[in-house]
Amino acid sequence: MAAADTGGGLAMTAGEKGREAPAVVGMATIIWQRLGRWPHWQALGIYGLLLAIALAMVFPMLWLVSTSLKGAGENLLASPPQLIPQHPTLDNYRQVWQTSPFFQYFVNSAIVAVLTVAINLVICSLAAYPLARLHFPGREAILGLIIATIMIPFQVVMIPLYILAVNLGLRNTYLGLVLPYLASAFGIFLMRQAFQTVPKELEEAARLDGCSDLGVYWHVMIPATRPALVTLGIFVFIGTWGEFLWPLILLDRPERYTLPLGVAQLASSFSLDWRLVAAGSVLSVLPALLLFVFLQRYIIPTETASGVKG
Repeated sequence: MAAADTGGGLAMTAGEKGREAPAVVGMATIIWQRLGRWPHWQALGIYGLLLAIALAMVFPMLWLVSTSLKGAGENLLASPPQLIPQHPTLDNYRQVWQTSPFFQYFVNSAIVAVLTVAINLVICSLAAYPLARLHFPGREAILGLIIATIMIPFQVVMIPLYILAVNLGLRNTYLGLVLPYLASAFGIFLMRQAFQTVPKELEEAARLDGCSDLGVYWHVMIPATRPALVTLGIFVFIGTWGEFLWPLILLDRPERYTLPLGVAQLASSFSLDWRLVAAGSVLSVLPALLLFVFLQRYIIPTETASGVKG
């Protein structure tokens, strides 16, 4: 009887083990499937690489902000570098704002940037519309020549532009600062590509309603390509806001200086006090960052094709 009981117990143990094995395998399979499904190991590697690149890109800005917040008693060249200020202070910003005409630099840069963006959007879109939707001899050749101008560096045309600006009496003027950026090959190409994505049915419907070419451009093309316009406007604004070389050549009156020239003045005025230079740099970069934050939600494709029933 004891032997029978012992055998039964042994048989029960073997059965339990036989049932446990598939359960363990099934649990391991579920865990492996979940690991394989989320997070993907390949995706984790890609995200890790992108995060490292993002940190490398953002680190100079973080270091700039950190330097601008450090007090006079902190060593900027400490080893190892200290990213977090020991005694954060806003005195550097206050000193920059009070001892230099930084507000005037802001106004000058804002006027030049807004004028440049407005004129650039109008000229680029008007030039891109016939290249995208109208048919005329030499259209592709004209587009190729426009795109080819991208390869010409600004330094090549800098002297002729300066002579032209002086002859036109545009030295030390806002219009003179806008002159080289009235249109761009990149802007024309970007708007042409955006216009080509608009369904032809919308254009035909507008023409049936009596719209001319200019009417189609204004009432159909411009609303349908708003994301491209916003994107181009951001690029032009950032490029104009940070331009240094052309204002340096054209301006010799401090009251007309833009922010890049104002920041360069800080370096000479305060004998390379990097705290003040960093504070001025942060102030000059902040408007461009805010513009991108507020307008990035408009940089999305518009579903123009959804209004066309086929």
